[in-house]
Amino acid sequence: MTTPRVEPPRPHHAVHYVNRVGWLRAAVLGANDGIVSTASLMTGIAASGATGESILLSGIAALVAGAMSMAAGEYVSVSAQSDTERADLAKEKKALATQPHAEWEELRDIYVERGLDRDLAGQVATQLMATDPLGAHARDELGISDLSTPRPVQAGLASAASFACGAAPPVVAAAIAPSLAGISVVPVSLLCLLLLGYLGARLGGARPGRSMLRTFFWGALAMAVTAAAGHLFGAAI
Repeated sequence: MTTPRVEPPRPHHAVHYVNRVGWLRAAVLGANDGIVSTASLMTGIAASGATGESILLSGIAALVAGAMSMAAGEYVSVSAQSDTERADLAKEKKALATQPHAEWEELRDIYVERGLDRDLAGQVATQLMATDPLGAHARDELGISDLSTPRPVQAGLASAASFACGAAPPVVAAAIAPSLAGISVVPVSLLCLLLLGYLGARLGGARPGRSMLRTFFWGALAMAVTAAAGHLFGAAI
């Protein structure tokens, strides 16, 4: 009689949605901004009585200008975050070199506040200080980790690309039929907002219904307000 072979337990690798927060936030923000701002501008231009060619031209200009603005803004803001983190790490590195015991006590107290007893917290702090003191303080004192490490160029390019992807559908809708641009832009854009809300919720582990309603409502409101402004000023001119 043969003994059945017992398979060794497989390592547990849980996939957490928080790992997607960095790129998902930037992607959803860029795409949503691309759809709403471009479609709203094109809707406002259409409501003013402009021709289909003018509506299309305004959409192309909004796509290019918006993508460049998103890239520059994200690069500048993430660079500022990176500069701040580097300054904090340099300050922490100096403190570790000049007053290591005080830094050990600080790390120990952090673990005590998180629920460890004082002796165990001291042992954990000692081991971490012996292996990677700067990494331990960066993670547990400053809240700096690999998940939140700023990458300015990557962030800028991702924001520009996501904005362009969001702005493309209303521009394409106007390009296919310039004479119907004032009519086609709105339904195409609202449909894209619903799709974006669904994808963002699914990738983030949330319920799609609320996310879809949120993106649809604010996008529709922005287009309606801009269309009213375009109609008002267009009539006045």
